[in-house]
Amino acid sequence: MRDSRQEFGVRREIQLSGGEIMILKAIGLTGTALGGKFLLDKIEEVEAGEFIDTVQGLLAMGYLLATKVNIKTLEDVERASFRVNPSYAHDLKDALDPYRRREQEKHRRRRRG
Repeated sequence: MRDSRQEFGVRREIQLSGGEIMILKAIGLTGTALGGKFLLDKIEEVEAGEFIDTVQGLLAMGYLLATKVNIKTLEDVERASFRVNPSYAHDLKDALDPYRRREQEKHRRRRRG
């Protein structure tokens, strides 16, 4: 069975900021939920407001899923669990590692030729 994105040529080009990359790497792209307390432990050097804004942005874009709807404070983060949306996991992996995407495209071009 072929991947529908390859078949129809649909690829999502996702551009991520440094803060978004840091949060996604801390959570992991496997789809496994990570408790908010553990997430905060993994991310130490970010200002609280910036962290909340970044999490809210990832949630708004649909890249991140949470067990709590409104994340406005660090206490809200502690009470929630987070995981990467499986619908975006493949494209987020490409966004986190652009070299991987280039290698796949090179390999795909070689096979067709």
